[in-house]
Amino acid sequence: MSRKLFGTDGVRGRANEDPMTAETALRLGQAAGRHFTNGGHAHRVVIGKDTRRSGYMLENAMTAGFTSVGMDVFLVGPIPTPAVGFLTRSMRADLGVMISASHNPFQDNGIKLFGPDGFKLSDAVEEAIEALLDSPPALAEPTRIGRATRIDDGRGRYIEFAKTTFPRGQRLDGLKVVVDCANGAAYRTAPDVLWELGAEVIPIAVAPDGFNINRDCGSTHTESAAAAVREHGADLGISLDGDADRVLIVDETGAVADGDQFMALIADRWAAEGRLAQGTLVASLMSNLGLERHLNARGLHLLRTPVGDRYVVEAMRLGGYNLGGEQSGHIVMTDHVTTGDGLIGALQFLSAMVDTGRRASELARVFEPLPQVLQNVRYRKGAAPLDQASVRAVIARGEARIAGHGRLVIRKSGTEPLVRIMGECDDAALLSAVVGEIEAEVAKFA
Repeated sequence: MSRKLFGTDGVRGRANEDPMTAETALRLGQAAGRHFTNGGHAHRVVIGKDTRRSGYMLENAMTAGFTSVGMDVFLVGPIPTPAVGFLTRSMRADLGVMISASHNPFQDNGIKLFGPDGFKLSDAVEEAIEALLDSPPALAEPTRIGRATRIDDGRGRYIEFAKTTFPRGQRLDGLKVVVDCANGAAYRTAPDVLWELGAEVIPIAVAPDGFNINRDCGSTHTESAAAAVREHGADLGISLDGDADRVLIVDETGAVADGDQFMALIADRWAAEGRLAQGTLVASLMSNLGLERHLNARGLHLLRTPVGDRYVVEAMRLGGYNLGGEQSGHIVMTDHVTTGDGLIGALQFLSAMVDTGRRASELARVFEPLPQVLQNVRYRKGAAPLDQASVRAVIARGEARIAGHGRLVIRKSGTEPLVRIMGECDDAALLSAVVGEIEAEVAKFA
């Protein structure tokens, strides 16, 4: 069936506009609750959120939906997305919900669903839930309506879990760490974990007001963390996004390392320790070709997936791999977590600093990336630029020009009316010309 509601990472849109309305959230809660209700046990759902004002509206609507079909709801409040995956499994819940639009501005919001194993739902399960939206809800008898309970120690449970992923015997004493929490879900969690492990913590963007999430801060605005690192003479900067499922590293000079460099570091270390399952790193189509060349030179393999950390995780589970992620900063380590986890990823980088005694700048530049260009071109409602013969022709010409020296990845965004153009090539001038021609052709449909 065609997917009308779910995108590449759950449901997402502008708050109080379809599909991000209270009505849709209620109906989605009823449909998801119906799908996951089986057997005679008490059915449970964990609901977390980030710090957007619209989170209150969607949280209450989904609570109404779930309880109306007989599910008990555990409300854990503002908490990172990976914490919802952890708590869903830990609390033996049937379903987990994270209300967040990740790195998007406050006007947007989203709904991500997790299964009882703590992993995001597959396309097939999302399609089954979406199909149930077309039928009347299976409302519970009055005596079987669910109850909602606020869980006050959900954040504390996740903090203790996060610390268990940091090697025993290691501490962060003597390290000064800037952590940019994007005024989002990790605004209390991340600073507490780092402080409890011994770091001198300089927290920034930790005063959410419902409207300032990701605003000039976080992993999409790393200049904030870079400036704080330079100002305070910090050893490291950690830049999270609004729901803390991705991280970018800022070294002591203020330079930013993306997820590709991060994954290369961890892959090299795990391979040397015999921990990298099947000698394979899983990453999306967007990861730099330089990463692939680096791994191949060491006898390791890069397995590429469609864009979206959910697809990275699905490939990891299918193939039995334990390390994956995306250039954008999703770092997935299934030995520890079920989805991208910015905080736990950062702890692995800090562990490498402690273990080697090397500075962040020495660890964060693992390989030489190919010149890469990323462009997002917005198109008008109803247009389909990638279906147009003129656009396809320009793309084909571009692919022929850089064949053997680079690659193009051109796709429609799963969350916004954008065409995302990514190109990389050994010849930067040729790359710029090719991407520019494609961008200009797609822009005709704006």
